[in-house]
Amino acid sequence: MRATAPRGTRDVLPEEAARWQRLEAATRRVFHTFGYGEIRTPMFEHTELFQRGIGETTDIVQKEMYTFMDRGDRSLTLRPEGTAPVVRAYVEHKLYAGVQPVKLYYIGPMFRYERPQAGRYRQFHQIGAEALGSSDPALDAEMIAMPITLYEEMGLRDVRVLLNSIGCPVCRPRYREQLRAHLAPRLDRLCATCQTRYERNPLRLLDCKVPQCRELTEDVPSILDFLCDECGQHFGAVRTHLDRMGLTYRLEKRLVRGFDYYTKTVFELISPHLGAQDAVGGGGRYDGLVAEMGGPDTPAVGFAVGVERLLLALEAEGQNTEDGVARPRVYVAAISPDDRSQVVELTYRLRRAGVYAEMDYAGRSLRAQMRAAGQRGAAHVAIVGGEEAQRGMVRLRDMNTGAEREVALARVVEVLADGR
Repeated sequence: MRATAPRGTRDVLPEEAARWQRLEAATRRVFHTFGYGEIRTPMFEHTELFQRGIGETTDIVQKEMYTFMDRGDRSLTLRPEGTAPVVRAYVEHKLYAGVQPVKLYYIGPMFRYERPQAGRYRQFHQIGAEALGSSDPALDAEMIAMPITLYEEMGLRDVRVLLNSIGCPVCRPRYREQLRAHLAPRLDRLCATCQTRYERNPLRLLDCKVPQCRELTEDVPSILDFLCDECGQHFGAVRTHLDRMGLTYRLEKRLVRGFDYYTKTVFELISPHLGAQDAVGGGGRYDGLVAEMGGPDTPAVGFAVGVERLLLALEAEGQNTEDGVARPRVYVAAISPDDRSQVVELTYRLRRAGVYAEMDYAGRSLRAQMRAAGQRGAAHVAIVGGEEAQRGMVRLRDMNTGAEREVALARVVEVLADGR
């Protein structure tokens, strides 16, 4: 049997990993300027955390979670998203007792059993941020501005913002009843999943991807016409902040997001270069989730960005496609087998000084070593041995010009570390 990666997973090899590292470095740099600190949560949690947090009627809980029983007969689930674990940590460690809001970000793998497609895997990776402890609409706007700033840092320009409000427990019930009344005459023509959602969570009908369902729900009333005064004022303030920031957006009445915990502001970030599956990020406010997890009544807002889809969008715009293979600054070559111990020592000293150095591990001839140095793209070759070694010297060849010079063995590390 030939070993292969499980379906829906993939290996990130060194050349591509360099692009991931660039994105991760930019994430930490940008998020730091917004005042967010990194949190790392476990890759699996108690299953109930996601059932309560994401919602029993969501596709993730019903169809997509990787759930298993451990040896203690406990039900555990590989995390399908990052918000619920962060909220659990916020409550467990009583972060609500400190200065608010608590601003956190994460980078890591998530797991969902769904059909693999371009940029979407069963093990995928997310960058996300959460701000807990404030209902200020400025934080909602910040959660949109932060990923946009990251995209710009990476060179991604053509990102569009879809924006909506889904109200709160005060005003949303009235809209749900209006939605049911509007769709009742068409109920028998909706898909089986939507017929189930009609009773349990009618807002999720607006998120259905079945073409006939989308057509049947195209003329539903907008939830913005049903917002209570508080939600209406909050949403108006979010829009004002975005306008003042110069961030454009499009109101999208169908936007409800896929999790039950959202309240008020919801948003999605899309790239027109990705076809039908165009989302590269999204989020919203979830003011009731902390209390649902056993903490105090705490407002919160967050977002998540799909790493794989973001990298695809960057490539589609011609960004982030540079060769990620690192090139050695120096390849240390031995003239004869007797010089190998000195090569090992010099290579180690160079690496200790922060110089990327490579050497031969196959006992090849000097000519073959020079060829290997060229194949690796080394900038220099340090040739150790021969008559030069008897005089305490090393021959240093510039691989771009072919020029050679002698450098004292005691000074080779200093010369290469200084870039001379």
